[in-house]
Amino acid sequence: MKILVLNGSPHKSGNTAALVDAFKKGAEAAGHEVVVCPVGTMKINGCLGCEYCHTKGEGACIQKDDMQNVYPELNSADMIVLASSVHYFGFTGQMESTISRFYAGMKPAKATKYAMILSSASPGVTAGIEAQYKCILAMFGAEDAGILAVNGEDNKSEAALAKAEALGKGL
Repeated sequence: MKILVLNGSPHKSGNTAALVDAFKKGAEAAGHEVVVCPVGTMKINGCLGCEYCHTKGEGACIQKDDMQNVYPELNSADMIVLASSVHYFGFTGQMESTISRFYAGMKPAKATKYAMILSSASPGVTAGIEAQYKCILAMFGAEDAGILAVNGEDNKSEAALAKAEALGKGL
């Protein structure tokens, strides 16, 4: 299975990156191909709502930013993992922009499974993101492969990294 991990954190060596690396290690050990797109450090603008993609663009977005590098991966993946640090009760702005750009194609072409990895400084701040994730699953008719939420001192702990690796291995 080809798994695309969208890492929405703007911190290249942060807590989310450590969880993504552990997940990737587990998924690759289970025989899966894993591609990580660091959307948190890419130049991706939010959807303009201009409808070019649905009127003239035949599913292609009018914006020519780094999302052009993500679309081929997005549409060839069997599974998508949304990985993000939690910024003020939500996905990072970079992840929100990336998700909004799914609109051009309406939904990723092949992905039937999704998972989510969240890292936060505080406990109890992921309910909004989890609700949004469940709406994405429902809209896309996709299977939930799991949610891993890590916070506070658990970030980068051996236990948290083992859970991320186990999530990848269990696919």
